[in-house]
Amino acid sequence: MDPLTPRRRWTALLALALGGVAVGLTEFVAMGLLPEIARGLLGAEYARSSSDAVAHAGWMITAYALGVVVGAPTIAALTARVARKKLVIGLLVLFVAGTVASALAPTFELVLAARFVAALPHGAYFGAAGLLAATLMGPGNEARGFAAVLGGLTVANLVGVPLITKLGQATDWRVAYLTVAGVFLLTLLAVALTVPEVRAAEGGSPAAELRALRRPQVWLVASTAAIGFAGFFAIDSYIAPVTTDVAGLSAGTVPWVLVAVGLGMTVGNALGGWLADRNLRRAMLVGFPAMIASNALFALVAGNTAGLFVAAFLIGATCLFLAPALQGRLISVAPGAQLMGAAVNQSAMNISNSLGAALGGAVIAHGLGYRAPAWVGVVLGVIGFGLAVVSFTLDRRGTTIPAEEAPMVPALP
Repeated sequence: MDPLTPRRRWTALLALALGGVAVGLTEFVAMGLLPEIARGLLGAEYARSSSDAVAHAGWMITAYALGVVVGAPTIAALTARVARKKLVIGLLVLFVAGTVASALAPTFELVLAARFVAALPHGAYFGAAGLLAATLMGPGNEARGFAAVLGGLTVANLVGVPLITKLGQATDWRVAYLTVAGVFLLTLLAVALTVPEVRAAEGGSPAAELRALRRPQVWLVASTAAIGFAGFFAIDSYIAPVTTDVAGLSAGTVPWVLVAVGLGMTVGNALGGWLADRNLRRAMLVGFPAMIASNALFALVAGNTAGLFVAAFLIGATCLFLAPALQGRLISVAPGAQLMGAAVNQSAMNISNSLGAALGGAVIAHGLGYRAPAWVGVVLGVIGFGLAVVSFTLDRRGTTIPAEEAPMVPALP
């Protein structure tokens, strides 16, 4: 890669982060528009029972998450020798096509299929874009490079998702998804113009990437993320009906609750990236208990307006505080297969998304109310914390490279 001026480096990072914004929009906008989607696609069921229809519409979230799970390791393995910029541009093309199809599909079943296709590049994008950003930031700042791309998710939740939610409520949920497709197209142009060429990792091959999956620690850390984060998605997937039915606020308040989540994610991501570069283990072992406490607080205070906003901020903050550390942790336990490690993290997060949305919908459908997913999240967070402790215990026994010693990305050429 050619030497970069500071201006070019930050312009490239912003372009990659814009992709994070677009991915955040396409992933999270359904959560604020589930009632509108249910009304539009499942009209007869919605007329009989709005809560049943909203729970049914939650399968849109699950379908997207499953697409990430399938696409992330598959694309990572198949594109191991592809230059990173070329890979990112190809993934953005697929995002545009899948998101447009999601907006135009005429039936609920076809929308589910389109959401699955739109999700296929998700994990590989955060993997490839995160590695690009980490390379641009340089040695010792890799977690902050990943945090810069993940920062797009926080901006999406802080500003983009509330605005797109308002747009969808005022017009139609399909208009919202077409707008998201436009953001992906803008990202594609920005990446093409600003991001420098970075070659694939030396010695990279599909076989080398797939060998990472033979490491028990990869599966253990992925399970930590998949189970530990599910509580956040159980809450966030149904935050719209919590706002209206539990707190008794208007539908117009939903975007402002999403702003609180997004603001928390912004703060948590920045702090998490900073601490993960200094002590990855501490970032995880502090982050999980904080997330568990936030889930419990949400269940207790969501019926109060001020409590709802404070708890929404805290669940966003604690979730994204952990994200850079888990990304770095998976890369560190998969040496020689950084793209697979980064992509598997996204698969794990979206298993978490799928698991959380499904379990949240299940407890709601069984009549336990809209607060119940938060208690599910407490249990899942405790399990995730236990798995993290086991993983670090195995480090001390010499079964893998210690997290603080393993490089996340190669040095600049």
